[in-house]
Amino acid sequence: MTTLVSAPSLPQRLRGWLPAYGVYVAIVVLVLFNIAFTDNFLQWQNLRIQLVQVTPVVIVALGMALVIGTEGIDLSVGSVMALGAALIPLYLGYGMVPAILLALLGGLVIGLVNGGLVAFVGLQPIVATLAMLVAGRGIALVLSSGRYKDIRNADFLAIGTDAFLGVPYTVWVAAVLAVVVGFVVRRTVFGRRLLAIGDNRPAAELAGVPVRRVLVTVYVVAAVLAAVAGVIQVSRIGSADASRIGLLIELSAITAVVVGGTPLTGGKIRVLGTVAGAFLMQLLTATMIANNLKDSTAQMVQAVIILVAVYAARERRTR
Repeated sequence: MTTLVSAPSLPQRLRGWLPAYGVYVAIVVLVLFNIAFTDNFLQWQNLRIQLVQVTPVVIVALGMALVIGTEGIDLSVGSVMALGAALIPLYLGYGMVPAILLALLGGLVIGLVNGGLVAFVGLQPIVATLAMLVAGRGIALVLSSGRYKDIRNADFLAIGTDAFLGVPYTVWVAAVLAVVVGFVVRRTVFGRRLLAIGDNRPAAELAGVPVRRVLVTVYVVAAVLAAVAGVIQVSRIGSADASRIGLLIELSAITAVVVGGTPLTGGKIRVLGTVAGAFLMQLLTATMIANNLKDSTAQMVQAVIILVAVYAARERRTR
């Protein structure tokens, strides 16, 4: 007897389509709106500002996407940025390269602690990284004595202000990192293991995947990327303020990942979608400001977008 399978209904098709492509449609709609109603929107100077402002969020979100792909979360990334910012002025007198390397080393250490707590101690990621959120910023404030510090090293400041082929160095850095992360996720054994852990950790362990090693590596990569974002932020604004740099960026990064189509349940990572999600949130905020709407309005709209994205991803996962 032949069994007839009914075609999926329109709501079902939309739920399957929305997580993958909804962010790109939203960006197109916002761009068209701004072309029509926002003065000077297409001027390169305006576009450059938007790109530079979103760069730290993109870099942090790339690391967050890897963590979420394992069904984890990292709330400490903003504190890692602050720690990197605090280390830069302390060691910039020894040269730009040593200062940057020490900032990245600080991120690596935080990542090792996060990964160790999750993989070996067995703490829930939200608990482990929440502890480091508090501890990391506390260490940063101690290192900086709680004071705002100006940066006067011209070579270091050039990272955040100069450009190559008209495109800021920081944007090039974010683009290269996005390509690298995309390649790792799609084309490497590590990427397949990462997704296997997020999809079904017990099955991955039975299959011989080195789960603990992969988890530690993922949290280290996320923290080092956050440190990179901290270095870029300090070079762009020309100062190190451990109390403010990276503040709440973990929420922006999680938003970018979720809106970009990566489910919080793990097992799937959309790298391009993550980048697009960060741009969508940046463009939405800029659009609200340019049209004289309150920042609170932008936050409410962002909240609605997040709820829709999470709901759509949940529907797709549970079918």
